[in-house]
Amino acid sequence: MSATQTERLNFSTVKNKPDYPDFLDIQIKSFQDFFQLETKSDRRETEGLYKTFLENFPITDTRNQFVLEFLDYFVDPSRYSIQECIERGLTYSVPLKARLKLYCTDPEHEDFETIVQDVYLGTIPYMTPNGTFVVNGAERVVVSQLHRSPGVFFGQSFHANGTKLYSARVIPFKGSWIEFATDINQVMYAYIDRKKKLPVTTLFRAIGFERDKDILEIFDLAEEVKASKTGLKKYLGRKLAARVLKTWHEDFVDEDTGEVVSIERNEIILDRDTILEKDHIEEIIESGSKTILLHKEDNLQADYAIIHNTLQKDPTNSEKEAVEHIYRQLRNAEPPDEETARGIINKLFFSDQRYNLGNVGRFRMNKKLGLDIPMDKLVLTKEDIITIIKFLIELINSKAEIDDIDHLSNRRVRTVGEQLSSQFGVGLARMARTIRERMNVRDNEVFTPIDLINAKTLSSVINSFFGTNQLSQFMDQTNPIAEITHKRRLSALGPGGLSRERAGFEVRDVHFTHYGRLCPIETPEGPNIGLISSLSVYAKVNYLGFLETPYRKVENGVIDLKSEPIYLSAEEEEDKLIAQAHIDIADDGTINKEKVIARMEGDFPVVESKDIHYTDVAPNQISSISASLIPFLEHDDANRALMGSNMMRQAVPLMRAESPIVGTGLERQVASDSRVLINAEGAGVIEYVDANEITIKYDRTEDEQLVSFDGDSKTYKLIKFRKTNQSTSINLKPIVQKGDRVEKGQVLCQGYATEAGELALGRNMKVAFMPWKGYNFEDAIVISEKVVRDDIFTSIHIDEYSLQVRDTKLGNEELTNDIPNVSEESTKDLDEHGMIRIGAEVKPGDILIGKITPKGESDPTPEEKLLRAIFGDKAGDVKDASLKASPSLHGVVINKKLFARSVKDKQMRAQNKEEIALLEDEFYKKFDDLRDILVEKLFTIISGKTAQGVVNDLGEVVFPKGKKYTLKMLNEIDDYTHLTGGTWTTNAETNVLVEDLMHNYKIKENDLQGNLRREKFAISVGDELPSGILKLAKVYVAKKRKLKVGDKMAGRHGNKGIVARIVREEDMPFLEDGTPVDIVLNPLGVPSRMNIGQIYETVLGWAGQKLGQKYATPIFDGATIDEITALTEKAGVPEFGHTYLYDGGTGQRFDQKATVGVIYMIKLGHMIDDKMHARSIGPYSLITQQPLGGKAQFGGQRFGEMEVWALEAYGASSTLREILTVKSDDVVGRAKTYEAIVKGEAMPEPGLPESFNVLMHELKGLGLDIRLEE
Repeated sequence: MSATQTERLNFSTVKNKPDYPDFLDIQIKSFQDFFQLETKSDRRETEGLYKTFLENFPITDTRNQFVLEFLDYFVDPSRYSIQECIERGLTYSVPLKARLKLYCTDPEHEDFETIVQDVYLGTIPYMTPNGTFVVNGAERVVVSQLHRSPGVFFGQSFHANGTKLYSARVIPFKGSWIEFATDINQVMYAYIDRKKKLPVTTLFRAIGFERDKDILEIFDLAEEVKASKTGLKKYLGRKLAARVLKTWHEDFVDEDTGEVVSIERNEIILDRDTILEKDHIEEIIESGSKTILLHKEDNLQADYAIIHNTLQKDPTNSEKEAVEHIYRQLRNAEPPDEETARGIINKLFFSDQRYNLGNVGRFRMNKKLGLDIPMDKLVLTKEDIITIIKFLIELINSKAEIDDIDHLSNRRVRTVGEQLSSQFGVGLARMARTIRERMNVRDNEVFTPIDLINAKTLSSVINSFFGTNQLSQFMDQTNPIAEITHKRRLSALGPGGLSRERAGFEVRDVHFTHYGRLCPIETPEGPNIGLISSLSVYAKVNYLGFLETPYRKVENGVIDLKSEPIYLSAEEEEDKLIAQAHIDIADDGTINKEKVIARMEGDFPVVESKDIHYTDVAPNQISSISASLIPFLEHDDANRALMGSNMMRQAVPLMRAESPIVGTGLERQVASDSRVLINAEGAGVIEYVDANEITIKYDRTEDEQLVSFDGDSKTYKLIKFRKTNQSTSINLKPIVQKGDRVEKGQVLCQGYATEAGELALGRNMKVAFMPWKGYNFEDAIVISEKVVRDDIFTSIHIDEYSLQVRDTKLGNEELTNDIPNVSEESTKDLDEHGMIRIGAEVKPGDILIGKITPKGESDPTPEEKLLRAIFGDKAGDVKDASLKASPSLHGVVINKKLFARSVKDKQMRAQNKEEIALLEDEFYKKFDDLRDILVEKLFTIISGKTAQGVVNDLGEVVFPKGKKYTLKMLNEIDDYTHLTGGTWTTNAETNVLVEDLMHNYKIKENDLQGNLRREKFAISVGDELPSGILKLAKVYVAKKRKLKVGDKMAGRHGNKGIVARIVREEDMPFLEDGTPVDIVLNPLGVPSRMNIGQIYETVLGWAGQKLGQKYATPIFDGATIDEITALTEKAGVPEFGHTYLYDGGTGQRFDQKATVGVIYMIKLGHMIDDKMHARSIGPYSLITQQPLGGKAQFGGQRFGEMEVWALEAYGASSTLREILTVKSDDVVGRAKTYEAIVKGEAMPEPGLPESFNVLMHELKGLGLDIRLEE
């Protein structure tokens, strides 16, 4: 046992556990690899966005006169910060620009000069540092998709009569699917795009194996014999392998053209499989055939019978017939000519434009079929098709195995970057089409790249992806673990994936290749079970998109503990013996036992330690983050562990959170990787700290200071009461003091379900397992009033209420506190914009934002005219459209915001012009200052050195080779941003410094440009708002929610329950020393659920509370019962927590001992305040006239079929009649009843329910003349 960073006592026995990878790598790294903005343009890999550009450019017009070439792309800074985008309901995006070169290849256009231009291609949503996207003000996550890898798959199915049918399916990255499959008659067909069916031999003929001889030679099935009388006599009694054809040419006159056309005719003399007899010899020689083909006399014949059967079914005899037959099948029409027919197969499978296996597809294909086709050959080859057919025939003859479709070597991950790449591919292809069209239209006029490009094309594709794609999801932001889990989620659903209805049991089941890659525990309950899973803690996605997990290498029974672990994909792991992480080993890594249990694919053999290939790196490598946070998971049933890991994501951040006494050691990493907290970027000293900000002075080296344009100090703003997607609140508080020394990575604050840099979802509670007066029946929970009084489970929730001011046909709406027909009392808290003041207490029905809307004019009556003449006409023509607090809202206004477009009148325009001119002057001065600093720093680095030829992006030499640098030389250069190529000096280290300096300068200049643009925009346009909206008012109301009866609580082991009673502290059961327990749980909830982990946690937690210690007990490697017992003895806690309790009411001791201890409890997001609901009169459905359902619609409770039966059984006829008529859909009756109740009259008779009228109308709709008898 060792004390870790937070002084957690760690029970782990495994040596040398590697560090966890960054938990958000799957999102952030994927996005960085896609954009490659950190990489200099000449060093970019051909992947992501860069690859997509290269695939779509250069673009030429149809006459090949003009060429538009792609040189580079870059992005400008975003106009708004992430937080501004969230507040204004905007998308956090960056403008994407491409540097394009347009030139002319036609010598006639001498006047057409080559143009290089930076062209704006649209704004692209950009990932925040937390791995999310802000789209229309909401934080969203793009979930990675687990889909079928491109490549070839061999499978089998059964026909209704029991025959085995085999198939090989080639799935490309893009393009048509092709499938080869057998049927019950042992004939092999090719299916193109799952619909058109043709014999495989027809496909062979179309791809160049024209004659039967060519096809049979592929499989070495035939023997060629010369056609001579003497020669053929030797082979009498042998079977013909191919038809004997008589070929001749006929001439006929084409009626349209009058030309004489020659046409080839074939006549079958002898068919295949004919046994050669004497009288056949004459026919063969007469046919003019030089050779004939006979079956070989060997064992292969039986294996390859399917090829012969297929040849029998083949309706074609030549390549021409074959391509025409395929054309007819695919197009359902006659081919116009032979070329077109031949082109169709080439286009489908052999053309780069239409077909692409992708690197993964080619890699998988070569691996499966044992080919060595180059990796850059991304279309199908003849060799592929032949090898697939040969493999399929081996399969039919039971000489090969079918593929396991659920094996992780056959499924790969499409991360954010790849999904964006495919969307950009679609967008750029559309853009290329319009560019080509525009190029064709321009003839002799001069035009530029900007004239060719429509920026909307790309943005619309990308925006629809973020807005509507199934994998772009509204982020679950309840707490940090919910965020991090959502970003690491893998979904088998989505475009190109499975659908819930089609997915069978096998796809959802745990597979042995999931070990260390996908968590076997964390998956939703319900229809998505097994389709949505979570990445394991150590898992990574490799460059091909396959999941990998780390292992330590073992040689001759010695584990290599010094080297970095080796990452293996599911395929590389096949046939390897892998031992568990906690086998007994010596310090040098030697395995101490001769025989150990190992894992090999799905089997667990006991083998000698010298035969082991690898060992796991850690016991929790199998599980995801959530499951790794459950202590003693090894003692819980998997179903309950699943609930436990899912419920942690629903834990509401508490006002006073506390990290668990019994943790697993993962809490710190989760808190830091969730990117919610602020960590020190390096070593330094705290200069200033208050509730809102922390300033650190960092230690910097001379070189770092030389190439940097920033000072040494950096200020961090703390997030205060920010609303999350799920209306929980993020509020950070500093945990450092002025003058403190901090190290790199040290946590500076806490809050939002974290404490001292560790995840803290709930509170440690003193718990007793015993019944309490029946109140904890069926998982209900009894809690002490102290828990409510001390705000132990109090959480803060923030609601955002917004109101838009629109420009209507009747005039503009207006925000005001002068609202018609509303008392002064109701508007006392509103300011002149009609917005409620900060700090006001809000009750249901209060006005939050006052707004009036113009009313439609109708002719006023004489009385109205008189009133208007007397009192002025304000009140008449507007109606109240204010936003009022909803029925369950009780809270305090903590913030309000008003966004407005600027008003355009002459005076404002002039004023704007002046402000912009001043602003530009100020910024140009800043640019000059920045350039002066650059020149000064540059001169410091390169003074006295000799230039080696520095060029700008147009290729012009700026500093010629051989010239010594002087300050004057450097000052003469106006524009440093375009110095892109060449070598500065002969010293490599100096060059690196210069490059870093220039890089930082460009970033700084870009930031300044961005700020200038943003401020100019703010002056000229005001706040950017969606179209048609003049103003946007927002009010934020905070609600403090204490624990109530009806709230849902849970432990970490799937032990969930509802608070049934809050008992006075003095009535709770108490211990011998008088300490009352906080919470009473039902002991019957444990045995049948088999989540015994909670009992271990209870006992260890009590010992920890007594000793003032916190523990880390990693899963599958945690505290043993002996270690726990030793600690309970040390703490003076009863063994196993068994102790006598006393009744709070009578003071008497209970008969039996109960288990008492400390357990970590969380409050879940299912709170009674959100669910309580009652209706008196509310909205009705238009068609059925029945009350709507649900709290959001202010609906009623459904009195359904079974409830009707219950009342029928009681004979409560009057009650039933009332419920089915006046309380529901008897429109006239309900109005009369209301009147009767108000006036205190007798109840009227119910009339006809509306549902009866609906039935009548439906019958009339069927054409039945149905009338009511009077």
